[in-house]
This record gives sequence, structure tokens and C-alpha cells, in this order.
Amino acid sequence: MSSTDRTAAFRAGGFKLERGQWRACGDPGTPSYSPGTIETVRDLNGDGQVEAVITEGGTYCFGMTGTGFTIVSKQASGDWKLITASQGIPNFLRTKGVGGWPDIEIGGPGFCFPVERWNGREYALSRHQYEGKPCRPS
Repeated sequence: MSSTDRTAAFRAGGFKLERGQWRACGDPGTPSYSPGTIETVRDLNGDGQVEAVITEGGTYCFGMTGTGFTIVSKQASGDWKLITASQGIPNFLRTKGVGGWPDIEIGGPGFCFPVERWNGREYALSRHQYEGKPCRPS
């Protein structure tokens, strides 16, 4: 990923470069904080354009989960677009929503995780599951 694309991806995700770190969540500098990092760059929906998964960490912003993620997509124009952002750990599933976007199981503490599906405009809650089986959050 070029430095120009890295910068554009972070900016599309709402991150700002502060003191050499990409930051979005507003953590005041707590010991648990970790700045934005591009964890994955790949074509998630099979359209020939790459997406970037950006993570940021810290309990101040993300509670006991300790991490959040942002997904941005490179458009055919070369611009980057925010797709979704959430607290938790994204697990991309084989099941798919509109346009080939993978369902995302959002992990964290506990045993019954939300799964969001792309509806053509946004990722929205589709179901809950644990180890691939339906469950009901308590």
C-alpha cells in the first residue's frame, strides 16, 4: 500500500495524524491506548478494489473489548470511502450480503456475538451466533 493510499485510508476512516500517530477515538493518552494500524488490505467483496481494516485499541474508547475497527474501501475513482466502524474484533464470515460483502461477526468478551450484514447502504445487525450456531444475547 502506498503512503498516499495509507493516508487517504486513515482519513476516510475518520483518523487524524497527531504526533506521528493516527488517532480517531479521542483517548487522552491512557496506558492501554494503541493508535490506528492498518491490519489487513485485501479485496473483501470481490469487486477488484481493496479494502483496509484499521484497528485502534484502548479501554478508554472500547471498554473491556479493548479494540475497535474501521473498514474503508478504495473506490474505482481512487478515493477511499468509509464502510463501517465498530467496537470489537471483526471476523469475516463466508456468508455474504448485498454486493458480495462478507458478514462480520463482531467478537469481544462473552459468548454470543452480533453478526452484521451489508444491506447495500450499511452493515446492520443480522443475527447473533457463537461458534457458528445461533444464540440469544443475555
